[in-house]
Amino acid sequence: MSVRIAVVGSGPSGLYTVAGLLASKVPMSVDVIDRLPTPFGLVRYGVAPDHAKMKIVSKVLSKPFVRDDVRYLGNVEVGRDVSHAELVERYDAVVYACGSEHDRRLGIPGEDLPGVLGAGEFVRWYNGHPDVADVEHTLDVDSAVVVGAGNVALDVARVLSRTAEELRDTDVPTRVWGILRDSAIRDVHVLIRRGPAEAKFTPAELFQLSELADADVEVHDGGAGIPHPESVKDKRTRQNLETFQMLASTPSQGRRRRLHLRFLTSPLEIVGASRVEGVAVERNDVVDGRLVGTGERTVLPTGMVVTAVGFRGSPVEGLPFDDGTGTVPHEAGRVISDGVPLTGVYVAGWLKRGPTGVIGTNRPDGGETAASVLADLADRPRTERDDLLELLATRSVHVTDWAGWLRLEEHEGERGATSGRGRVKVHDLPTMLHYTGGGSRGR
Repeated sequence: MSVRIAVVGSGPSGLYTVAGLLASKVPMSVDVIDRLPTPFGLVRYGVAPDHAKMKIVSKVLSKPFVRDDVRYLGNVEVGRDVSHAELVERYDAVVYACGSEHDRRLGIPGEDLPGVLGAGEFVRWYNGHPDVADVEHTLDVDSAVVVGAGNVALDVARVLSRTAEELRDTDVPTRVWGILRDSAIRDVHVLIRRGPAEAKFTPAELFQLSELADADVEVHDGGAGIPHPESVKDKRTRQNLETFQMLASTPSQGRRRRLHLRFLTSPLEIVGASRVEGVAVERNDVVDGRLVGTGERTVLPTGMVVTAVGFRGSPVEGLPFDDGTGTVPHEAGRVISDGVPLTGVYVAGWLKRGPTGVIGTNRPDGGETAASVLADLADRPRTERDDLLELLATRSVHVTDWAGWLRLEEHEGERGATSGRGRVKVHDLPTMLHYTGGGSRGR
């Protein structure tokens, strides 16, 4: 008798875990459960639309679904359509790889003013996530401020600085592309607390700023200067410093937009009456290796603030949760409750390690969890278990499958060809369900 395994979440962490499971010779059937009809998680909804090459990893992630013993059960949400306890009853092992994220807050006055939004929401919006299909961002202001020193901040700033033509062949939904095309933004300010050597951008993404078609990049080093690249040993930092020097020495070409990298700058307060009107910032200094405020305060006028200072995980129904780290307690992926492993329950991805790393980080992470599952199942007796689809049918849950996803994927390609663009995403759930065959939820 083969073992039955459920993997909740079809992003990189879940599908790399599936690949690790299937690499063994253990007879098994695997159900990949996702609350959306579309797979690939952060690859589809987190990778910036102008990073098409990064999205190619979806071809690797989709390989398990050519097998008859792997099913995609889309449009199924754990906690709403099926409980954790019901999954444990029906599977020999349940792996949770569905780490939902929430934007971390800045913790400064004015953060709740209209016009302030988290990078997670904004990224989901321009990537066509159905959760924000009805959200409107008019981009009718002349400047935007992005707070953060990582790749997400860079993605947001870069997308806001792109021309419509640069984004034409990306997969952003038609409505979003139109809003970006009509954007009134002329200045994009990126606030970075520390200096150039501490920025956590990856070199390839940072270098892309030099390739913007109609945006000048201005480097404001906060008076500290850009360290000489050869003064550091770390390769990534050295490459970033080379790019900062190149950007700083490139004269303005009078382009339509300006992207400002403001180092040693911290937001103190978001100011405004009924909506955002500016950001009060303080210049920082480094004293004996410590970051200290100088008391030098200025106000950057802006009508939009995007915070990109990290994400925080949220609890999953039925699992223990460490509120301090935003993760599920575990040992090598085995979920731990009160110091004891929960039989047959595992985690992978952000729920396991926190919202860190890049897409490739999930491969060894998922492999470790898969190894724990396989080791535990080797000593566990097999039992006959009910099929989850039978339970979902009694609840009128319209489950979508892999063939449905392929139909939606084909439709998105046709939309792009018709509009003279690349592939164009469907961003609303009813249309997704129409093409995937899921129908309405009946709720």
